[in-house]
Amino acid sequence: MQMRVVRLLRTAAMGAALSLIALAAGAADYPAPREGDWTVRDFRFHTGEVLPELRLHYTTVGDPMGEPVVVLHGTTGSAASMLTPGFAGELFGPGQPLDAAKHYIVIPDAIGHGRSSKPSDGLKTKFPRYNYDDMAEAQYRLLTEHLGLKRVRLVIGNSMGGMHAWILGVKHPAFMDALVPMASQPSEMGSRNWMTRRLLIETIRRDPAYAGGEYTTQPPSLRVANVFFALATSGGTLALQKQGPTGELADRLVDARLAAPFNADANDYIYQWESSRGYNPSPGLEAIEAPVLAINSADDERNPPETGIMEREMKRLRSGRLYLIPASAETSGHGTTGFARFYRQQLQDFLQAAPKRTQ
Repeated sequence: MQMRVVRLLRTAAMGAALSLIALAAGAADYPAPREGDWTVRDFRFHTGEVLPELRLHYTTVGDPMGEPVVVLHGTTGSAASMLTPGFAGELFGPGQPLDAAKHYIVIPDAIGHGRSSKPSDGLKTKFPRYNYDDMAEAQYRLLTEHLGLKRVRLVIGNSMGGMHAWILGVKHPAFMDALVPMASQPSEMGSRNWMTRRLLIETIRRDPAYAGGEYTTQPPSLRVANVFFALATSGGTLALQKQGPTGELADRLVDARLAAPFNADANDYIYQWESSRGYNPSPGLEAIEAPVLAINSADDERNPPETGIMEREMKRLRSGRLYLIPASAETSGHGTTGFARFYRQQLQDFLQAAPKRTQ
């Protein structure tokens, strides 16, 4: 049991561990990832604030002459969180759906994440208050202005990346052949999903050690709030029951997570979660031109299928299908889509059927 907990914790920690890029590549049968940076001059945010220099970090896998594919990571993650055996190891290898011998895979670090510009670089709370529209537009500019991509075969995103995928589909409908948003909904951020995010943010802000963002050491509430939010909104009911069926085993799981490596910055963390405020691509769904395969899990705590939101919104698309991964003791709620074995075949079939557009 303890070994299983450790493995789960290591998987969750990969989002912040950029050093694991080389490790993941070495363990998988696909080309070594390459990293790059691009600076956007005078980037204007939705608030009207302008940052003289916005650094956008990105990782690529495969030959630039291959079919372009864009992969978008989740909240607090980075490219490294998508270069795991459970995701890249199931998709980027020979004969797999996103075979890097045939595709040019681009994984941007979103604004405020990874090695892209963020509050902890020095501005702290003076950093512009970015939102998902800003993040998606910065990614689009990176892809088109810096990398010169006029069209991509696929945009696939997980969690926050899934929400960015919905935004890109609405705002730049001619940019992609196919769209695969995962662990997300194309509806306004609200209900338990926003309520728990709001409480996560408030827990840290109200900690006296936070000191209005001018702390010299990380507030103690940061670690506890992170573990609480993760257990409350990701993990899967059946999986957590299997891991912690008794009080003793549940305590071990909590203790292990509290003791796990965690090097987040409080300002970065607050900005990352607060950026989802106001997310709502729903009014523009009819603009999406590409066929859509939405992938969610039946035990997703943040996007519960029983609300009927996905069925309602999918009907508005020109070509859309929802694949709902059945819940089991092997799925992990909101975290399920980080493991491509649950939908690799469905993705393969979808891409084979999706027509390629001409320039």
